[in-house]
Amino acid sequence: MFQTHSKSRQQAEIAFSRAQSQFFARNTPLDVVDVLVRSREEKTLRLRQARLAKELHDRAGATAIAPGQASRDQRTAAVARQV
Repeated sequence: MFQTHSKSRQQAEIAFSRAQSQFFARNTPLDVVDVLVRSREEKTLRLRQARLAKELHDRAGATAIAPGQASRDQRTAAVARQV
């Protein structure tokens, strides 16, 4: 069935349709931004964990002295005692 509306009604329907389209178009980029933010936060967390693990490994390696090897400070102290 074909319905005819007044000119003002047709203009109101068009204006509402445009406003509704803009509203839905505005929500879509927010979803994309949320995905990007979440992705960036996950990557930052992975990189932070990797950096902390590397620092821990480096610190553990720096404090471990191989048997039979003296550290530079120990050698310097030994030389100072000899003088």
